Amino acid sequence: MSRRPLMVANWKMNGLQRDGAALAQAILQGLPSLPESQPQLVICPPATLLAPIGAVLSGTQVALGGQDCHAKPSGAYTGDVAAGMLADLGCRYVIVGHSERRAMHAEDDALVCAKAVAAHGAGLTAIICIGESLADREAGRTLDVIARQLDLSVPQGATTANTVIAYEPVWAIGTGKVATPAQVAEVQGAIRGRLARQVSSGADICLLYGGSVKPDNAATLLSLDDVDGALVGGASLDAAQFLAIAAHAARR
Repeated sequence: MSRRPLMVANWKMNGLQRDGAALAQAILQGLPSLPESQPQLVICPPATLLAPIGAVLSGTQVALGGQDCHAKPSGAYTGDVAAGMLADLGCRYVIVGHSERRAMHAEDDALVCAKAVAAHGAGLTAIICIGESLADREAGRTLDVIARQLDLSVPQGATTANTVIAYEPVWAIGTGKVATPAQVAEVQGAIRGRLARQVSSGADICLLYGGSVKPDNAATLLSLDDVDGALVGGASLDAAQFLAIAAHAARR
């Protein structure tokens, strides 16, 4: 497989400086335990920890990422963070369109696309999140929802260098529920096929799976052909668990 596995730790709204730095250090200390063909690791801490975690990761092979960015480069947007500000702190990645942002902040596909464009403009790789609700899944609308989100959330300028797609079924995020391998394979395959038709080199864009990924299900999920890595939430707050998941990606 030519696509290098990617493991992204999304710490969400967790951590103060001391415990955040300790967690990042623990992940770094555990890197030698991974197989030689390591995946690219990315840590996305809350905005208040970007600077201190960036200092811990500086000069290492683990990249820093933001959890969100604004679509505009600057302006009267109290409480928001611009993509250029993330890049200025040393970020290489940024998550956009996470289901929690879509649901809790009413972010639609057009806004997610605008944020991805802003990320690209700042030299960041946008990790664009997509996924269906339980109602969509039960009504048989999953592939239609995924197709719409891809069409409207992914910029035409998306490439293998600046874009990652993370499929996270909304009903599996933080619930302990995990999509079956067959369900994941079906959706990831559909994503790969649509991207191949939608953007240049789309067939080679890195695809992640997220949604209650843990060490005990990572081996199965990461063995699927169109799963290039994982966007890990709760389990990324434990260094041993995150590294155990990453080890499965490294063995591909």
